[in-house]
Amino acid sequence: MNIKRLTAVRAGCLAACFLSTLAGCSSGEEAYESLRERMVRTQIAARGITSEGVIAAMMKVPRHRFVPHELRGLAYIDSPLPIGRDQTISQPYIVALMTESLAPERGDRVLEIGTGSGYQAAVLAEVVDTVFTIEIVPELAERSAALLDTLGYGNVIVKCGDGYDGWPDEAPFDGIIVTAAAPAIPAPLVEQLEVGGRIVIPVGGNFQELEVHVKRESGLELLFTLPVRFVPMTGKVRE
Repeated sequence: MNIKRLTAVRAGCLAACFLSTLAGCSSGEEAYESLRERMVRTQIAARGITSEGVIAAMMKVPRHRFVPHELRGLAYIDSPLPIGRDQTISQPYIVALMTESLAPERGDRVLEIGTGSGYQAAVLAEVVDTVFTIEIVPELAERSAALLDTLGYGNVIVKCGDGYDGWPDEAPFDGIIVTAAAPAIPAPLVEQLEVGGRIVIPVGGNFQELEVHVKRESGLELLFTLPVRFVPMTGKVRE
């Protein structure tokens, strides 16, 4: 069976699973809630995510609202999904892992580079005080800002711009998450990170590693890495 055929069959099976779940619920939102609970149990907690705050955030944020309408039946599968403009919403486990790796605390101010769908920002908004998020694609920035506002995430501030430069007017940040792969960690982001804060970023080209660093007085200290696959960071980082 070729890849396209396999993908179509897999999507059909997953859609059938969603319809089966929907049939046992009194409303569509109940079906999504059931699928979200299953996602958290089988994809998040089962893989070692232990932060109660992160697990609660993954359980609360309606991922189906952040994907295109025609893909909502697939919103809680163990996979990234396209959101348009050659961008994706990350696999749920990766969102949870990146959030937990940041070691977030209530009261933190966090910078996100690459708003995309807005899903990662919403998850962060559940566990920190304020999220400043930058998206280079105007269409995605506008769409995500509107959706986050509709969902009541008043503690998320969206800006359209090049994330390479960070957000100096709001620095320093207690943590920084980058949701696109860069050839190296942009120097402005390191400068805008508070000492003791963490930066979580995919680094590389065809082969990437998710790197988690903590900033010390002497510079960045690498905590751990994990093989990943993200869309490339664009803009000044490629010059």
